[in-house]
Amino acid sequence: MLRPALGTTLTPAGHWKQEGATAMGIAWEIIDSGPADADRTVLLLPGGLNTARSYAEVMARPELAAVRKVAVTLPGHGGTAAPADFSIENYARLIGELAADLGCDVVAGFSIGATVALEMAISGAFKGPVVLLGISLSLEDEPAFLSAMNRLGTVLGNLPFAAMRAMLPLAAKHARVSADRRAELVADLQLNEPRVMKRIFGGYVSYLRASETPAAELCNAGVPVWVVHAEKGDGALTDAERHALNACPLVNVVTMPGTSYFIPNEEPERVAVILTEALSRAR
Repeated sequence: MLRPALGTTLTPAGHWKQEGATAMGIAWEIIDSGPADADRTVLLLPGGLNTARSYAEVMARPELAAVRKVAVTLPGHGGTAAPADFSIENYARLIGELAADLGCDVVAGFSIGATVALEMAISGAFKGPVVLLGISLSLEDEPAFLSAMNRLGTVLGNLPFAAMRAMLPLAAKHARVSADRRAELVADLQLNEPRVMKRIFGGYVSYLRASETPAAELCNAGVPVWVVHAEKGDGALTDAERHALNACPLVNVVTMPGTSYFIPNEEPERVAVILTEALSRAR
């Protein structure tokens, strides 16, 4: 069972944050919001390098007031304790056990968090509906710099990722949030250590490189799936991937108009509506 090892505190957004809650030998950083006795629970997985706090806008949406929302920082991200194994498969196993422990009905993830949710679905680690925000199914969907950073890391060690961390404030500069909220998000991003970032992205790139037919695997998972992107932003789909997903009766491909690189922060209302639909499909 999940148990708080270091107590709980109330965040400025009014959610309960469990620092160091332990399960499966992992010290989890968790923000738990909504009725503890709610009929439905959704597990929210942040994007790469982000923390559970990145879901504050989604968790505050009135459409989800009656739902228990549990956001969890992926181990090693946002300065949290790193796992021994950074593979997406290991994250999916760990998060699958956590989802079962929490009694989650839906799992939603953004970016790398969506990739973990994808692996949970296709591996059977989670058997409920999944919502994949800004996901890349293959390296073709990612900008070339990601592979380049991974290659540079094999030669230059942590230095490329130290440079990446220094550039994170620029990446968040145009996020459609308040200046104070942007500062909070950037502060969390800068908690990441370059040596850990190298391992995070190494595991992520290896996963994208290894999967030959991710769209077909997702279709064959046998669970309701929402694949959500903005017209321009984080993650993408190749034409072949989009065609395969559109042909799958259990997959809903949603393209939001405009540009969004921070979907949970910039489009919380649309995300909440999709989560409500996913929750209605949970057994």
